[in-house]
Amino acid sequence: MYDEDLIWSQYSDDKTDIGRELMRVIRAMNKALPLSEKLAVLSVGSGSEPQFKILEAAFQGGVNLLDIDSVPLEIIKKYAEQRWIKNVSTIQEDYTKVLINQTRAQQFQKNNLHGRKQDLITLHHSLYYCEEAEWTELFKNLYQKILADRGAIHAVMMSSKSQDHSTTTWLYNHFAGKFFNCRNDQDLKSFGRELAKNRAFSKAVFTSRTHEAEFWTDDFEKFMAVIWMILLYPNVHEYTLEQREEITEYIYNNFWVSKKPLVQKQDHLVILRSLGELL
Repeated sequence: MYDEDLIWSQYSDDKTDIGRELMRVIRAMNKALPLSEKLAVLSVGSGSEPQFKILEAAFQGGVNLLDIDSVPLEIIKKYAEQRWIKNVSTIQEDYTKVLINQTRAQQFQKNNLHGRKQDLITLHHSLYYCEEAEWTELFKNLYQKILADRGAIHAVMMSSKSQDHSTTTWLYNHFAGKFFNCRNDQDLKSFGRELAKNRAFSKAVFTSRTHEAEFWTDDFEKFMAVIWMILLYPNVHEYTLEQREEITEYIYNNFWVSKKPLVQKQDHLVILRSLGELL
């Protein structure tokens, strides 16, 4: 999965899109908070993604990277050591185990974050690994136990519905639906609308946007690696050889021959706490 995600990062503008929205959030924070204040950020499941460089520069009060995978964390640790970066901390934990339970989230804030509330919390493509039924409890714990009194939460994930056959959403819903009767039921925009009605977030400002990211590489093996990542193979669905052949042939005929880029519609959800509105 790490190798597949690296290919996606190198040949798509997904991370650029995330970086742009992230900078809008940081601008809103800088407008509302004293420039002399050193801010801290908790990145949930973001590993060694490119936006790390933005976080490191903007959050001199601490960049806390939480990930279940040791590989991206080791890459970041080595990168920081080579460049004498002192404000980075890596935490190898399963966030679905340490942040969904209220007591454990409080212990995580005390022990792993040294009691420091975080000015920004990011969940960039990490909510896939948590059932939507648990999102409300996760966000409540982040908002009440981890987030500073004036701070923001920024979440990003693939849109759950699309009729466009060139999108990652349609491919997943089509093939996972055909072979496993499974479709994407994680709807971040709908969740944001429901969460805004929750009394625990009565003082928060919610903003949601949908952007498009494109992916293309002239290496077919790399192109297919990303397709399998999108279809969650082999981590969730065990496609048979015949099914894999059908998928590969479809991608070749409908994308590769015409050099058609793969499109990802992705939803951004931003929750601002006592910061005003996004710029």
